[in-house]
Amino acid sequence: MGINLWDPAHLDLGAALITALLLGVVHGITPDEHTWPITFSYAVGGYSTRAGLRAGLLFSLSFTVQRALGSELAWLGLAHWMGMKGLDYALYVPVGLLMLIGGALMARQRRAVHVHFLGHCDEADLMRPAADPRGARARRMAAWMPAVHGFVAGWGFGAFALIVYTTLAPAMPSAWWGWVPGALFGLGTALVQAAAGALFGRMATRGKLSPDAIRAVALITATRTLIWGGAAYAVAGVFGLLLPRMAEFGIATGLHVHNLAFLGLPFVLAVGVVLGVGVTTLITETRRWRRRLGSIAAHSAAASIASTDG
Repeated sequence: MGINLWDPAHLDLGAALITALLLGVVHGITPDEHTWPITFSYAVGGYSTRAGLRAGLLFSLSFTVQRALGSELAWLGLAHWMGMKGLDYALYVPVGLLMLIGGALMARQRRAVHVHFLGHCDEADLMRPAADPRGARARRMAAWMPAVHGFVAGWGFGAFALIVYTTLAPAMPSAWWGWVPGALFGLGTALVQAAAGALFGRMATRGKLSPDAIRAVALITATRTLIWGGAAYAVAGVFGLLLPRMAEFGIATGLHVHNLAFLGLPFVLAVGVVLGVGVTTLITETRRWRRRLGSIAAHSAAASIASTDG
């Protein structure tokens, strides 16, 4: 039983199910504009491995529910509606708006919402304990956002969805099986995204800072990633709807791996948001807080020596 993840065709039941699961794993690994930026944002915002794992699971399990539903609709012959021209670009707009909302909710975890995107200010209030009741309330409010994002983003119709809806779902023997390829595809993605979420959450705690400084860095990183990423998604969606030919421009790599075979707008969104905004902010803010805390420690030591000499 040969498995072809690039262009599967004429599959029996067993091969179709295995292909669906493996495609989901590949989808979770490769840079995808509907998964990585969102998982990164919420996972880092949780500033712990456990919270990152939870964010990754919430997002990907909700995504799995959507893909199972989409797969069932495809078996019923409705795949052509999900593949309507311009649907992917239209989807960027609500995804971007959801990211903006998520960024606003993430910012509410700080007593004073004043995340500065260009420059810095005195942020002594960030050193308040993370157990602040208003912060806890904001964390509970934002916890459902990855699940909403997962369900909405799942309606994107790229190469992976095309295979699931037009090849794997129709290979199922009955409507009772129609949802299974989508569910297995989502499960494969979930396995990777949950692990990625835990890794991103862990990244937020590796700066060797105090717990409150870690919280500050994580919240700034998550807020910037969601807000700037949300704006980029919304603009890209409008651009794609108005100028579809220009939006579809890209570079063919020759790789027979979906999401890597063609580097275009989706790739730029995925990599640009995670690396260009997220990882860059995480690194720069961690360094800045190290310098700030080092300066405070040096000042305190100098003051202590001065008082002793006096």
